[in-house]
Amino acid sequence: MKAIRFTAAGVAGMADLDLPKVKPGHALVRVRAAGLCHTDIEVLHGRYGEGAFPLVPGHEYAGTIEAIADDVTAVKPGDRVAVDPNIPCGHCPACRKGLTNLCASLKAYGVTTDGGFAEFSIVAVDHLHGIGDLDFATAALAEPLACVLNGLGAAGLGVGGGTPGTALVFGAGPIGLLLALSLRAKGVKRVAVADISEQRLAFAEALGLEPQVSGSQALSARARGFDFVADATGVAKVVEGMIGFTTDGGTALVFGVCAPDARVSVAPFEMFRRQIRLAGAHSLNRNIPQALDILRRDDGTMARLVSHQLPLVDLLPFFSKGSADPTTMKVQFFAGS
Repeated sequence: MKAIRFTAAGVAGMADLDLPKVKPGHALVRVRAAGLCHTDIEVLHGRYGEGAFPLVPGHEYAGTIEAIADDVTAVKPGDRVAVDPNIPCGHCPACRKGLTNLCASLKAYGVTTDGGFAEFSIVAVDHLHGIGDLDFATAALAEPLACVLNGLGAAGLGVGGGTPGTALVFGAGPIGLLLALSLRAKGVKRVAVADISEQRLAFAEALGLEPQVSGSQALSARARGFDFVADATGVAKVVEGMIGFTTDGGTALVFGVCAPDARVSVAPFEMFRRQIRLAGAHSLNRNIPQALDILRRDDGTMARLVSHQLPLVDLLPFFSKGSADPTTMKVQFFAGS
């Protein structure tokens, strides 16, 4: 089978691999769509996961079941499925608390185990979720959407104080826009998105979101004006400034991935006096079904985040140089319906 394969840190290429054998408790999935995430690039350079090579990357994927092991009864060949990539141990303190995304020895398809940037993938059946007639490109958004939903849950959205009336998301890339659209799907009436790219802000506006230019006087004038503020840039200075845009009693969410050695300065008195809640969130936590439910009910707006559907070989350059085009959003390997 054809696959993208990381053979060493920083080295990615196409490979012809043997079709993987079906193990007990597993199914062979024919991959129909798989999304590229910045995490994949971090994995390539050994900055995320175990840095163990060779590896087939790709942790956002959906497809059809081609074959099943003899002991499998929960799914059958032909079933259309999305994959939950996280593989927790199930017995460490975090797992016992239900925080499987914080597992002490967390593994994942496409990160520590061969994933979805291949024609076929072997997946444990308890990591497969039926997608019904949802198209594969949209179903492949379930993993990043599940990460967003985990973040909103960690921030306590809708708990106690109800749904925020206003929200601001820094970063109009695909994950920032998915976060903003999820806030709207959760009932937030006014959702603004801040970025420095005019093209990305224009796209955000076309999705029904309120565009704001980062660093502008117009945005600065709305200091302390948002019930919920989230960073989806991974820029420490943006994270540092979030509290200034949060209303008294509001919530700020660190969702973007900053560099491990980055530091920010926050006044604890301000957090205390203004009763600010500061939350962080990592990955997804067994919530692919909830993400699929939102995607089924969505009117197609979230699917518009997929800007590129490419064969595997054409996806490869995005691992090395990404895209300088600000209109590039979610890039997917797509093998058809």
